[in-house]
Amino acid sequence: MSQEPRIDVEAKAEGIEGTLSADQVQRIADALGRQGVWFATPPERDGQAPRADLVWDLVGDEPYQGHTATGRAAVHLAEGHTALSRPLIIADGFNHGPSDLDALWLHLNAPYQKNVPGFLDQLRMMGIDVVLLGFDERHTYIQANAAVAVTCVLRAIEERRGDDPLVVGGVSMGGMITRYALARMESERLDHQTDKYFSYDTPHLGAWIPLVLQQLAYLHESIQPASDGPGQADLIRSPAAQQLLWAWVENENYSGPVTTASTLRTGFLDDLRRVGWFPMRPYKLGMANGIGNGTGPVLPPGTPVFDLRHDSLQLTARIQPDLGELQNVGTVRFGGPVWTSATSHVAAFDGAPGGTLDSWGRLADAMGLPIDNALRAGCFVPVVSAVALARDPFQWQAELYRDLSDLPKDETFLDAFCCDLGNSAHSSVSPTLVEWFLEQLAGW
Repeated sequence: MSQEPRIDVEAKAEGIEGTLSADQVQRIADALGRQGVWFATPPERDGQAPRADLVWDLVGDEPYQGHTATGRAAVHLAEGHTALSRPLIIADGFNHGPSDLDALWLHLNAPYQKNVPGFLDQLRMMGIDVVLLGFDERHTYIQANAAVAVTCVLRAIEERRGDDPLVVGGVSMGGMITRYALARMESERLDHQTDKYFSYDTPHLGAWIPLVLQQLAYLHESIQPASDGPGQADLIRSPAAQQLLWAWVENENYSGPVTTASTLRTGFLDDLRRVGWFPMRPYKLGMANGIGNGTGPVLPPGTPVFDLRHDSLQLTARIQPDLGELQNVGTVRFGGPVWTSATSHVAAFDGAPGGTLDSWGRLADAMGLPIDNALRAGCFVPVVSAVALARDPFQWQAELYRDLSDLPKDETFLDAFCCDLGNSAHSSVSPTLVEWFLEQLAGW
């Protein structure tokens, strides 16, 4: 039996303001740079999205934990359509606050090849009506936003002319939201009339944000709270982040198991099992921004990304080591250690094949530090997670570098999937993934 992945803070930071001078505390805060959100894909702002033909204001069909989520959908009718006929619903992914549906359009429709229309434009040229589904609180419980997705599906069925089935899915967390929504509808005998479900770099088994970066976000907040909007710690402790992340810590002082630290994640997975795990009726498609041959980005385990030394201050953060016991991932020193952190039995996630996120680079930019371009981005959604490898969602790290080239059909919960030709940015649009998906829709 594999040993439980865990983290240990060897010198707690809870008394940091009492043990250090105000000047030393300020120097740590200054070293960590400006507050902000490091751990989410930035919105696309280049260009102007077309005006939607219809906009639906949506309210979840049921509350979750006393919270009724809300959202909206932007409907872009296919070329030649005057009413909704062949709906394809694309749910937005993870971030803080409300969805920006114009930014989502620009992101998904960004040019990926010269003289080729964007992804969404191609869908509309195929006679498919694009429904972009957004949420007013992307960071809230997945179950709550899934209720908004249920309302959107029912609204599409109500307004659709004819009886063409729906295609429903999402990008990143949007694929989890719609997966849960469709499965819940089936468990409650609600007819979703959906022929195909799809997920685009969705963390079916969990996503990865380096544990040391989570801790530094909390540490930064504890000594210098954000004053102009949400900081990185707010996003990490949000319900959606807890439910999505394979490994999570609650604060900079936490020591203990990392895969079961959040009751929100264990509770969400229990709920997912209760409703059937995956929807059974639709044909299930998955796209992964990671390469499928087991080759990840070159990020040697344990490599210091930052090793800032100035007078008596030392701040070190390392690429996630590969397994082992009490492997150092981060240190803050003023002469002697003020705070140190070490992981045990945690695999080398940063260098795994998968959709990448430039969290290391964003932190370096915030700190005003130079960084090797090769170290800017690491794995965010491992490819084995995006293709829904049939494994226990708590125990799959041994499969991180698996070659998926000849994966047996019973080794994934999807009916078909496509991996990118390289490890591309999480949720980015690539020719390989778009063309494969369009082929899957041909004849629908």
